[in-house]
Amino acid sequence: MRGLRVKVAVCVVSIVVGGAPPAFAAQAAKTTGCADGSVPLGVEEQRLARPAPQEILRRAGFDSVAARFGRALCGARSYRVAESVVAEHGRRLWRRAVDRAQGRGPGSGDLSRDDDRPLYWARLGMTSALRQWRPAFDLTDAGREALLDRLERTSRGQDAIHFPARTKAKRVLVTGFDPFTLDRDVRISNPSGATALALDGTTIRTKTGLVRIEAAVFPVRWGDFADGTVERALRPHLRHADLFTTVSQGRPGRFDIERYNAAWRGGFPDNENRSSTGLIPVTDPAAQPQWTVTTLPFQDIVATPTGRFPVHDNTQVTEIPAGETTPVVRPDGPTEGSAARSGSGGDYLSNEIAYRATLLRDRLGRKIPGGHVHTPVLEFGAGNTDPGTGTVTDPGFVRNRLDIIAQVRSIVLVAAAQR
Repeated sequence: MRGLRVKVAVCVVSIVVGGAPPAFAAQAAKTTGCADGSVPLGVEEQRLARPAPQEILRRAGFDSVAARFGRALCGARSYRVAESVVAEHGRRLWRRAVDRAQGRGPGSGDLSRDDDRPLYWARLGMTSALRQWRPAFDLTDAGREALLDRLERTSRGQDAIHFPARTKAKRVLVTGFDPFTLDRDVRISNPSGATALALDGTTIRTKTGLVRIEAAVFPVRWGDFADGTVERALRPHLRHADLFTTVSQGRPGRFDIERYNAAWRGGFPDNENRSSTGLIPVTDPAAQPQWTVTTLPFQDIVATPTGRFPVHDNTQVTEIPAGETTPVVRPDGPTEGSAARSGSGGDYLSNEIAYRATLLRDRLGRKIPGGHVHTPVLEFGAGNTDPGTGTVTDPGFVRNRLDIIAQVRSIVLVAAAQR
């Protein structure tokens, strides 16, 4: 997830959105009778009205998720009941997506099971229903935001991370991301999110013992990261994990193990079309380092055949050297006292999740392997590259995603074998 370098103000700026609700929301309002269609939806939610997301939901059998959630909300007669409805349906969506990716349950629709996009678009259907919900009791804006936050966390698996007690298995934590750059091509899938679904809750027997993997998915939104969503989700589990890796989509045709992570946001717009440039906001900023470093066994990973894509140890950064004012590119990492401007993995949210996770590792005093893996860009097959005329899937697209998932799994197991 590498951002483009753009010049923006050192703050978060938003684009005001509105417009008519998408078809699913209109149907939910008609079905439940408790929706206010005049409430504007967010940028991400508005994209759901486009044909491709609707087709993805239908072909995965997830097209009724939002309507069922809307009906359940309509029956909530108190905030406490609404909290239960939100948590239950959020967890159910995550579990359904994981089960589908891992071959459990009915194979509804003809979309391949490895696809991460039904989870993303179904969640947006649910957040839209919650945003436009007109409850039978007084609901403050803060109360609705708390419900939306609960829905986000439960439907992303962030509150379902659980390493079994008294296990001899190595405990591995993996994170992925939502699809992004959807205004370029709304059909986009993110192989890191697909990997999280494929690996969550799996126990793998290896030559060096059992490996237990727990996974979660994060939004592509600057604001959520500034609000501490990464630390809130990962802190309890990094205290007990033996290894972690954050994963995102990088550049075409290659994997990168990102050596250095920068304390800098580069401003590329997120999924809400918001930009943010400046130091990554963290707690205790006075003790904030400009750089953090991977502790993944990158030499072993690079040297081991893990799949069809080459794997690189990426050490390049952009810095402002001590005493200077102009950014320079360093191929071999940062120099002493420099100010960060781009990590090995760029200056977008993939760099930021890596920075936050490794900073948390260091602040917790955990001497464990951890860092960031960038996957290849997930590409559609030949003849299906035009977002205006292309189909939502094709055999090459599925093959590429399956190969990336399998190679991330292999990379994780190589790292676990060195622990």
